[in-house]
Amino acid sequence: MFGPEKLKSGIAVIAIAALAVSVGCKKKTVDPLPPSGAVAGWEKSGDTRVYEAKDLWQYIDGDAEQYLAAGVVSTSTSDYKYQNQLDAVVDVYTMGDSAGARKILESGSSSGAKSAQVGDAGLEYEQSVIFRKGPYLVRIVAYDATPGTGQALLALAHGVEARL
Repeated sequence: MFGPEKLKSGIAVIAIAALAVSVGCKKKTVDPLPPSGAVAGWEKSGDTRVYEAKDLWQYIDGDAEQYLAAGVVSTSTSDYKYQNQLDAVVDVYTMGDSAGARKILESGSSSGAKSAQVGDAGLEYEQSVIFRKGPYLVRIVAYDATPGTGQALLALAHGVEARL
């Protein structure tokens, strides 16, 4: 027979097991945006803004539909400054799977782009770097072109890649 003490002991074991399972199953939250100083010369110049899929239109009105069709889950974005001379914005689109990130990268214009050795696949333009890694699509855009813009953007891209 099971007495009250056995029953309490059994309930405690089940509660502890349930807690362990719930803690172990929580999805790791990835902060893909490097803090100031994490990438040489780059300072984060604004707070991270996060847009869930249903709110993405508030950030990229008119272009949100293609991301929604590709399975975007959320978008994290922040502004950066390189050596107090170059301003850029970093957008990290978290997609439902890697196929969505591939779809967006491949649907963009490759005119004027060269291959960038970052992530699973990447493209480098005069003032931007776009790459995908797993379910993430990263778009880094500089507001101006200066000598060394490409190298600076690639360094920032590798800093983001390391956090994914």
